[in-house]
Formats: sequence, C-alpha cells, structure tokens
Amino acid sequence: MSHVTDIKVLFSRLFSFKNGLSSVRFNKRHFSQDSDRARQVTPLPPLSEPVPNLPPIVYSSAKSEDALTEVTVLNNGLRVASEKKFGQFCTAGVVIDSGPRYEVAYPSGICHFLEKLSFGATHKFPTRDVMLRELERHGGICDCQGSRDTTVYATSADSRGLEAITQVLAEVTLRPQLSTDEVEAARQAVAFELETLSMRPEQETILMDMIHAAAYKGNTLGLPKICPVENVHKIDRGTIINYLKNHYTPDRMVVAAVGVEHGPFVEYVQKYFVDMKPMWNLEDNNLIKPNVDKSAAQYTGGIVQEECEIPLYPGSDLPELSHVVIGIESCSHSHPDFVATCVLNMMMGGGGSFSAGGPGKGMYTRLYTNVLNRYHWMFNATAYNHAYGDSGVFCVHAAAPPTRLHDTALLIARELSAMAGNVAAAELRRAKTQLQSMLLMNLEARPVVFEDVGRQVLATGKRKPPSYFINEIEKITADDIIRVATTMLTKRASVAARGKLTHLPTFEEIQANMSLNKSETSPQGRRLNLFRA
Repeated sequence: MSHVTDIKVLFSRLFSFKNGLSSVRFNKRHFSQDSDRARQVTPLPPLSEPVPNLPPIVYSSAKSEDALTEVTVLNNGLRVASEKKFGQFCTAGVVIDSGPRYEVAYPSGICHFLEKLSFGATHKFPTRDVMLRELERHGGICDCQGSRDTTVYATSADSRGLEAITQVLAEVTLRPQLSTDEVEAARQAVAFELETLSMRPEQETILMDMIHAAAYKGNTLGLPKICPVENVHKIDRGTIINYLKNHYTPDRMVVAAVGVEHGPFVEYVQKYFVDMKPMWNLEDNNLIKPNVDKSAAQYTGGIVQEECEIPLYPGSDLPELSHVVIGIESCSHSHPDFVATCVLNMMMGGGGSFSAGGPGKGMYTRLYTNVLNRYHWMFNATAYNHAYGDSGVFCVHAAAPPTRLHDTALLIARELSAMAGNVAAAELRRAKTQLQSMLLMNLEARPVVFEDVGRQVLATGKRKPPSYFINEIEKITADDIIRVATTMLTKRASVAARGKLTHLPTFEEIQANMSLNKSETSPQGRRLNLFRA
C-alpha cells in the first residue's frame, strides 16, 4: 500500500509542476506582447490593416480592341497587318506566298538557297555585319524560315526602332545584293547541310520530303524542300533573281507586326516597301520573264523508299532503326473539316518511346496506348497533319529495328484504319482540351502571334481571333471525327520508308490493311506476333 501511495504523491507533484510551468510561460508571453506594444518600432500600420487615405483601386480589364488585328491594303496590293500587344518589344516581318511548291519551272532548291542568303548585304547595307549592327542598336534579332508554300522573314526588336527594322525587312526582301561571293557561300552552306543530314540519326526532315514526294508525285507540294544534290551547282544568281522577280511581288506579300501602332507602321511600309523599288526593277533584266506556277496540288499517293544505313545515336544503346511513314490525303487549312482533322491528330498523338511526362505530353493518346505501350520493339510512333492552301497530308511516322519493319508498317496501317471506328467520349474530351490549351499557350509568345497574323491575312485577308478556334474545337463531335477519318481512308495511301527495307511489306499489303472492310481472317488481317525475335 505504501508503494501505491508513493506513486500517487509523485503524480500529484508532477501535475502541479506542469501547471506551474504553463502559468510561467503564459505570463512570459503576455509580458513580451505588452513590451512590443510599448516599444513601437515603426509608425506605419501593420500589414494586417489597410493603408489609410489611399484612392480606390481601379483594376485593368481586357478590351476587345487590344487583340484587334488591323489590316490595310496599299495601292500596289501590299497588305499591312498589325496587332497591339503589351510590352517594350515588337515582332515584325514579311510573310510571302513563296516556297518549294512553286519551283516547277525552276531547279528545285531555290528556297533552300534563299534561306541561307537571307539578311545578307543589300543596297542600303553593304555587308551583313552592317545590317546586323543596325538591328543590334535596337536589341534586335532576325531569322528566315520557309515551308512548302510560305517564306517568312522576321525580326524582334525594341518598338522604338520600328522604322529601322521595317527598313531592314524591305532591304532584305526587295533589294538584296546577291553577290557572287554570297551565292557561293550559300552553295557551300547548302552542301554542308546535305552532308550533315546524311550523317544524323534524326530522319524527320528527310522523311517529310519523301512522304510529300509520294503523296504528290512530281507536282507542287511533292517538290523537295531540301535542295537535291544534283541541283547544288545548277542554281546561280540569275536563277534566284528570276524567281524573286516573279514571286516576291506585292500581291503575294503581307508585312505584319505585333506590339506596334498601326498608323506609323503603315507609313514606314509605304516608305520602304512601295516608294523604294525592288532591285530587279533597278537592274537591266531583259531576259527575265514572268513564270509563276498557279496549278493546284494533285494528290497521287504511292511509295518512295531509300535503302540505306541509318546512323546510330552516339553513346546510346539504341539499336539501328528503319523508318516508315504512312499517310493519306487530308484537307486544306481553309476546309470546314480542318478543325476536326486537328482534333483527330491530337487524338492519335504519339511520340518517342522514351518521351517523359504525363497526359500533357500525349501519353494517353492512341499511338501510345495502342502501339508504343503494347509493342516493345516500337521506338517511335508520331502523328502529323500537314495542311496547305489546297490540300493536306495526314501521316504517322514509325521507327523500329529492321527485322520488325513488316509488323511496324502493318500495325500503323491498321491504327490508321481504326480512326474510323468508335470514339470514346473521354479521349475526345482529352484531345479537344489538349488542342485548346496548346493553341492558347503557343499564342502567349509574340513571334507565334506574328506568324499567325501573317499567315491568316495572307490566306484569307483577315485574322480570326483565338476565341473563334476555341469555339470551333468545342463543337467537334465523335461523329465529325468518324466522318473525317472515313473520308480520308477512301484515298490511296502514301508510303515513305528509309533504312534497311528487306522486311518492308509491299504497297498493296499496306493499302489492304488500311481498308475499311478488311476481315480478321484475311491474310492482311492476321495478328502480329508480339514475341518473335
């Protein structure tokens, strides 16, 4: 009993000691707070209270005119487009209806040369360095890029130097010197790039040329974007000036800018693009005759293949790969089904087998879930939709070891055929949301807005706002996807292959596997062997 009594006494003392400490801490805290109040550090009020005597806060709000694209057509037919955008810098450039598709009457590769010759010596700027120093005075950079039907010259600089960069753009597009030394330097640059392409493991640049050559055999969009080796020494100054005279004309050009005032911009364009004449009007060019190809793209379908060894990635364990691209004709960017085709492209998605990321990187798209995640020997499966003014190509690029090329080609063909099947509500919603977010995120960048303004005005004479496309994407239904896919699958296939092609199936086999009425028991519908070496 005495032991129990001792324990009770001990607990009672501990309890009293604890209460004592609590009271001491409590009193100490109050003492500290009282001393802080007594010793005021600053006369300013605490951050927990509003600052007195301030005027009411007025929050900014978005205005419709802030995103309004203004378009002015000058007396010679040149279109000037601009859009205001917050910030000290602006992006301005020239978008021209010019590209490899118009080289029917010329040796292919002129536009490749023009990219290398861009922002060189002009009549105003005797050397490239002088012209670049003029841009650097305003913190400017410049670039020239071309697609199959468009060439873009662009600069980004301080808005206060708008007149100077407008003059630079006019000089490089309308009054380049194109001296013998410059043309020879461009020739060497093109030859070096061709040599480099053949030594790189990445094959997209070459394959995109090949799939277009298969889809539009010998016409317009099927002409090569990369200068053929045999044409490197055929293109000279006279050929280039002839091309410029016929294609760099006011009715084929749009001068666009983002982040500038429209009125002064129009005045500068009038001064440097209209009042001052192009160099081909100043020189004696009696031999130059108008020669502009106005033919529409003729989709043919077919196969283009090249047997070769694909270089390996240095320091990588990846095996040697063979590449195949299977495509079908889609619609132009002005067609009512263009938006539905873009949603279908997002739904197919795909990428490399080692692509990192979650749903935002397309990991739930069909080419991931149905192809890359199921077949370990597939190293790449990516969908592309190339849209132009009068046609388009929807294609899938796949890469696998040469021994698996037969299964790879048939697998992609069947996945294209499955586009006309059922469309789940979840995957459609995901594709639409991903396309909308991609559109809006890209338009956060000023250079992207510039290119969008220039291309739309060049194609239609006006620019549709992003909200229009967001609403059009939202309207797309599963029936629209199935209808568009079914229409595309009625066309003849286009196939491009590069690498070791011993196991590549015939064009007829690929076409049969893309047929909408193939049966599972037919030879072309046989199942793939997942574990075959």
